[in-house]
Amino acid sequence: MPSPLEIVVVPAFTDNYIWLVHDADSGETAVVDPGDAAPALAEAKRRGWTITQVWNTHHHWDHSGGNVAMKEATGCTVSGPAGETIPGRDLALSEGSELRIGEHCGTAIEIPGHTLGHVALCFDQDRIAFVGDTLFAMGCGRLFEGTAKQMHHSLGRLAALADDTALYCGHEYTLANARFAVHAEPGNAAIAERLAEVEAMRAAGQITLPTSVAQERATNPFVRAAGVEEFARLRAAKDSFRS
Repeated sequence: MPSPLEIVVVPAFTDNYIWLVHDADSGETAVVDPGDAAPALAEAKRRGWTITQVWNTHHHWDHSGGNVAMKEATGCTVSGPAGETIPGRDLALSEGSELRIGEHCGTAIEIPGHTLGHVALCFDQDRIAFVGDTLFAMGCGRLFEGTAKQMHHSLGRLAALADDTALYCGHEYTLANARFAVHAEPGNAAIAERLAEVEAMRAAGQITLPTSVAQERATNPFVRAAGVEEFARLRAAKDSFRS
């Protein structure tokens, strides 16, 4: 049985999160969505970790802009969605593509909506998934390239993962999302309780991730939407919402 993966957050830009994924047994470290190489390289160096891989969920610059510098600094391999232009990509990921770090095996699932080629990186046995900008804690990504139908289906795929799966998202948007969620479902006690928790965490300077599949099923209006029309209405309302 391999040792559990160690996952460390690296804040970047205003509200991005880069994730370092370390396997102590093999000594490998993967970097998820490095929009900026510098903070990820610095944190790995501080911990004495060797970066061997970069994993991208989608092409947006704030998730892939550090790929080439990361590769030049470490010689790592870069994996990213087959359907998108990913800087420095060595391995193209499509539905069912395998990712390995030490003895841990994950797969890519296609979750279009935010971008057309967006993928999630799911390690089912470890109960871990890196979901980029498709699902956020209590929210979801904007529809920059895809349709409401695509995003609704993609969120359904993520919500179908095991309840205790930890979901690692690309941004710290939870407080704004929670405020909208209370507006969208004013009678949902679980949402009101979670808003209070998130407010306290942010006031204390704590990050609100990872979230879990169970939490999102209970408190994320976009995941809870009964159909595409309801999802589209919520997404349009969130786009113009001012808390």
